[in-house]
Amino acid sequence: MIAIKTDKEITMKCLLFVLAAIVAVHAIDEDPNARILASKNILNEYLVEGKDLTVEYYLYNVGASAALNVQLADYSFPEGDFEVVRGFLNAQWERLAPGSNVSHAVIVRPLKSGYFNFTSAEISYLSAEDAEEPTLAYTSAPGEGGIISLKDYDRKFSPHIVDWATFALMCLPSLGIPLLLWYSSKSKYDAPKAKKN
Repeated sequence: MIAIKTDKEITMKCLLFVLAAIVAVHAIDEDPNARILASKNILNEYLVEGKDLTVEYYLYNVGASAALNVQLADYSFPEGDFEVVRGFLNAQWERLAPGSNVSHAVIVRPLKSGYFNFTSAEISYLSAEDAEEPTLAYTSAPGEGGIISLKDYDRKFSPHIVDWATFALMCLPSLGIPLLLWYSSKSKYDAPKAKKN
């Protein structure tokens, strides 16, 4: 079983993303065009077959002008392996102002277990008002993650109520019989004796 990201790793990745955005803003002050930095994160700690998986995308325009006709497309979740529960794997924004950001989330459900490579999503946008060719960019890629089967997940994380109830029933004779013997012996010898005159 492989966990994709912990809260600490996600926080560190977001801090690095913001730092990269700040550096990029200062590095491209002379460039009047839009530049988009993007990341893709899997928010679940455990990836389980048949349970919802949340994917979040962050887009940040570090350029000096607005990005127009911004399109996000993620082709890394094939229909045979994943089912889209909420949201869309393709999103579009008419305009992303300079220095602003946008986020997008999708909930998908893995249909089978095994290892899966979570690759980057594709972004296309017009970097200036007069641009004719769209600029292509890619989000960060979360990498490979293990999707565990529901049976293995339940074996490890379920409360095991039936197992504990069976254990209690099996322990009852070994604890109950000595208790009954002790109680009958105690009641036999604790009975007050009649005084003889």
